[in-house]
This record gives sequence, C-alpha cells and structure tokens, in this order.
Amino acid sequence: MTCGNEPPTGRERHYPSDTTDAEWAILEPLLPAPACTQPAGGRPEKHPRRNVVDAIRYVNDNGAKWRAVPVDFGIPWRTVYGYFQRWRASGALARIHAELHEMIRVHDGLNPRTVAVILDSQSIKGAETVGADSRGFDGGKLINGRKRHLAVDMRGMPLSVMVTKASPHDSIPARDLLFRLRLTHPELVVAWADSAYGGTLIDFAHTFLDLTLKTVPAARTRPASPSWPSGGGSSGPSRGS
Repeated sequence: MTCGNEPPTGRERHYPSDTTDAEWAILEPLLPAPACTQPAGGRPEKHPRRNVVDAIRYVNDNGAKWRAVPVDFGIPWRTVYGYFQRWRASGALARIHAELHEMIRVHDGLNPRTVAVILDSQSIKGAETVGADSRGFDGGKLINGRKRHLAVDMRGMPLSVMVTKASPHDSIPARDLLFRLRLTHPELVVAWADSAYGGTLIDFAHTFLDLTLKTVPAARTRPASPSWPSGGGSSGPSRGS
C-alpha cells in the first residue's frame, strides 16, 4: 500500500544482491505499511522502497559499512540505516524471515512449521577492530574471537542465529538460544545437537521448555583406503572385488 505517489525506482539493477522482479513481488507486500497510510498519518516516503531494500541487501551481502552504501542507490546511507533499524526494532524483519521460511516449506510440500531443529556453533577469529569486551578465547578451537550459534530446520534453513563471545561452553548460550526458539516457534518438539550440548542442558530443555534435546556423537573420520600392492601378484583382492 502506498500514498499514491510512490517514486520511481530509477536505477539499473546490476549488483548480485539486487532484488529480481519475482523477489520484489513477494517482498513488497510483507514490508510494514508506510506511515502515510496509517490513521496517525505521516509524510509520503521520499525514496523507493525497492531501492531501500536493495541497499540493505547490498550491505548484508558484502559485509560493508553502512557509510559505504554506493551512491547509485540514490539514498543517503543514514536513511538506509534508519529504515533497517526501524524495521528490525519493530520485529518486521524477523516476521518477514519467518513468512518466507514458511513459504519455502509449503512450496516443497512440507508442513509450514518445523517441529525439529539442529543446533551447532562456530568460533570465528575476531578482527583487530573487535573490542576485547565482546570477544573471548575458545580453548577447544584455539580461537580468540566470537562464536555464532545457529539453529536450522532439518533442511538446513536457519531459524535463529545468536552471536556471543567464543569463550563460553556451547551449553551455556544454548539455553538462551533454545528459550528464544521456544518463544518464536512453540511448535518445536525436538532439537538435535552434538555431545557438547549434553549434560544439564538436556534436563533444562525438558523441564523448562518442554523440549526434547537429543545429542549425537561427533562424526568419525573416515578411515584411509587400503594401499593395494603393486604388480600383478595375488597377495591381495583385486580392485574390482
């Protein structure tokens, strides 16, 4: 819904992160309604929303600074950041992610709401610009930095991401991650994870979240292939056996 004077996008889409016409047809109805269409009223938006979304996607796709938004988007970087902050704070971005996730599952013939998730984490070395108060040392991986904790459905599509210092044991931030998942996905029944998530976390998930947490052993390294003897002797099986 617009106020009847939606400005033309007026730019050529040449970045890989730019929305296609098909993507925009899906995304546009999911965005929050413009303030000028609300009972309280507001000014018509000056910049095309598609350009705003493309600029946000550019920053996300390239890991760029907000100040580095290219000028060909035709939008000041502060305006782009302002849209992102408002949409994130209002929960609009989380809602859009959830709706797109359900659309994909329905398209693939699955239940729109998954009942099982997989948990895992990855420690990432912190750049020199990362402050000491937001990083930590992972003694197991010997990495000084941050750790991202991820929950995905059984097809690998992300449901929740949380970033912490790399120092805490996985089972500690996993409590917060599971609690958030329970709030946003009450349909969840079971979570799978490696043995690092075992112990008291299993009891916590069952007692306080009514969620079954099942741990599986880490995958074993595949044994090396046997070295076959050279020559045509009969000391070993043939390669075709």
